[in-house]
Amino acid sequence: MLQRIRLAMQEDDSTQLKGTVEMDETFVGGKAKNMHASKRAKLYNTPGTVKGKTVVVGMLERGGKVRAGVVAERIKAVLLEIAHTHIAPGSTLMTDELGAYKGVDLQHEVINHAEACVNSHIHTNGIENFWSLLKRGLGGTYISVEPFHLFRYIDEQMFRYNNRRDCNDRIRFENVMAGIFGKRLTYADLTGAQAAH
Repeated sequence: MLQRIRLAMQEDDSTQLKGTVEMDETFVGGKAKNMHASKRAKLYNTPGTVKGKTVVVGMLERGGKVRAGVVAERIKAVLLEIAHTHIAPGSTLMTDELGAYKGVDLQHEVINHAEACVNSHIHTNGIENFWSLLKRGLGGTYISVEPFHLFRYIDEQMFRYNNRRDCNDRIRFENVMAGIFGKRLTYADLTGAQAAH
């Protein structure tokens, strides 16, 4: 039932983000500090990449909505395609110094986190705040989430964030109920049984 509610929380992502948009990626998975040293050493193969963790990419329109999703890799081709699909031309993109963002067809501002967290208006603090909320929910409320279902929990957190200004619980409830129509979640879809066939 909870997964069906999360499906109802999925929002239409056909409109592009505009203005100043922060973009960042994060890794979701078990905490390395809780692992045995030998297992922890096997997880890290190259800088910025961690085996056994899921990559999530997110974008935040300042003063507006957040959009996030699971990706297979955080490589240039994937990140630039996401940026060009979800961010309107003429927008300003704020990122960290990850080289994969070079060549994006938008005005691009970069914050070097080795030097500072904020440089005037250049920062990614908004999307990093969203990562904090997402990870607190995953680690504190849900404890353990399978990578197969991670996108559903991201949808839930995006709905919460995007509707945070609707202080009225009734309005939030009505928004969720309005999202039920035309969406169906079968047991086979939920368990991945159809993917196995």
